[in-house]
Amino acid sequence: MALAVGALCFALFVFGLLVDRAQFFHAYLVGFIFWIGITLGSMALLMLQHLTGGAWGVIIRRVLEAATRTLPLMLILFIPILLRLNQIYSWTNPAEMDQTPALREKAAHYLNPAFFTVRAALYFAIWSLMMLLLNMFSLEHDRTADRRFAKRLQMISGPGLGLLIITITFASIDWVMSLDPAWSSTIYGLIFVASWSLSALAFAILVMSWLSKREPMNAVVRTSHFHDWGNLMMALVMLWMYFAFSQYLIIWSANLPEETTWYVARKHGGWGVIALGIVILQFAFPFMTLLSRAAKKSPQKLGMLALLILITRVVDVIWLIEPTFNRERFHLSWMDMAAPIAMGGFWIATFAWQLQKRALAPINDPQLAQALTAHAGH
Repeated sequence: MALAVGALCFALFVFGLLVDRAQFFHAYLVGFIFWIGITLGSMALLMLQHLTGGAWGVIIRRVLEAATRTLPLMLILFIPILLRLNQIYSWTNPAEMDQTPALREKAAHYLNPAFFTVRAALYFAIWSLMMLLLNMFSLEHDRTADRRFAKRLQMISGPGLGLLIITITFASIDWVMSLDPAWSSTIYGLIFVASWSLSALAFAILVMSWLSKREPMNAVVRTSHFHDWGNLMMALVMLWMYFAFSQYLIIWSANLPEETTWYVARKHGGWGVIALGIVILQFAFPFMTLLSRAAKKSPQKLGMLALLILITRVVDVIWLIEPTFNRERFHLSWMDMAAPIAMGGFWIATFAWQLQKRALAPINDPQLAQALTAHAGH
């Protein structure tokens, strides 16, 4: 079903290429950034679970692993961005970068198509290696129940998580922040680390709320597991808000024209209303809802909240990207929603194909028995 919906929406989306080529690639970037966020956020949560242990991660592990194995699809979807950099990034225009000495330095040493491509290849190579190691050792551990593989997963997850945060930081700078080459923020990458982890957790909770009603996971998943995921979601919601507000507060207090222009473009007209909606739906409402134990223990309520967060995350990505191209007026295109749905159809189809390749729970993992025993009374 996801594949059919994706193919239909993609055909409609490609029609937009004939109508407005520039808007097509702007929307394409929106869809790509949203879905690769779930892929890499799942990798971050997976390594966090291997480092810390706990029932919350054992039950959700197969969903996170299947999500990381969509990385080859995201690599394929990145190719059109590489081929049409000039449709997306103003720094590909020499006249644009010759306006100030600072921009000329950036163009010479960092923001140029050749180095951009090399960096992207390095990011995907690092992510692919981590994805392969995490999935390979996990599968071997499930087959053999050998604790050596669990130790290896723990050993690679420590430095791997640090490396993932660094590469996500640079990727967010390259792919999104560089849309405005004259603007910069030192906390920008951390906002993406938090928001992509939140996207991944929301997606995983949505999947688990669906699986928990069906065999065999209805005999495995407990309400206490949803409570744990709700607590983690609350932590990520607060972390995202902390980073996002810190960036705003620092730029507001400094009041430097070259920095404030980024927010000025995102608060006029309809963008200001959207920004307020993002704060309410991605922080205030989830935060207040997750204060309730009953809400966190309900698969239905937590699943609906996860869906709301995912929809808001799409809007947040649009808010980050689109105002760069329309500074003088508020402009939204139907392609901004068509692109995430089209890519999402292919992404979810790939995810479902990968999910069915392995048991839905790590059967031979000793932590599984502990997770079920510890939560049996709930």
